[in-house]
Amino acid sequence: MKTVTALFTCLLAASVCAAVSTCANAAPPPGIDCAQAKASVEKLICRDPQLMQMDNELTRLYRLALTDQRSVPPPDSIIIDQQFWIAARNECASGPEQKGCVIRSYAERAHQLRQGSAIVRTKDPDRLTEGPLAYRCAGFNALIAATFFSTQPGVVYLKWANTAITLNQVPSESGTRYTGKDYQGNYSFWQDGGVVLFQKPGSREMSCTVEPVG
Repeated sequence: MKTVTALFTCLLAASVCAAVSTCANAAPPPGIDCAQAKASVEKLICRDPQLMQMDNELTRLYRLALTDQRSVPPPDSIIIDQQFWIAARNECASGPEQKGCVIRSYAERAHQLRQGSAIVRTKDPDRLTEGPLAYRCAGFNALIAATFFSTQPGVVYLKWANTAITLNQVPSESGTRYTGKDYQGNYSFWQDGGVVLFQKPGSREMSCTVEPVG
């Protein structure tokens, strides 16, 4: 059974490599070249300033991750993972909410790369991402990991236990507010200086504090 599983994984990896025209031993894929964009998702990204910001930032994070021999997973696995990610991102073209799907894809991948590498988390003055930061919310047992995209508008990726949600920045009279929803209902995350409030479906707003990571 293990042999069959291993063979299936290899065949799947090969098909993904073929789909994106690159394999694990190839050079790091650059960001999208809009002059050469052919896939419908790439065309969507090229005509949307927010998505282009996310693509440029993710390319920066990915290239940094490949320089980190202590990253988790290691660089050779990151290359393979990136091919799977590109193929999955391009599948957003088949869904009803293409832009929302692409935003979620970029936010999750940025979270993974930043979480796995200290070099990726380097304080670059040109960075558009921050985190992951860990939040402890009153009355909520799990720590919430948050990775922020300071695009226009901004995005935050929240993950706890077996749940993850991507929220989009919305106008706010004070502080920064993000909202979004999934099949369970509506979520909100608001911060103003040291004050942070989080609300998930079926609960009241919870006061949260940042905890050290690691």
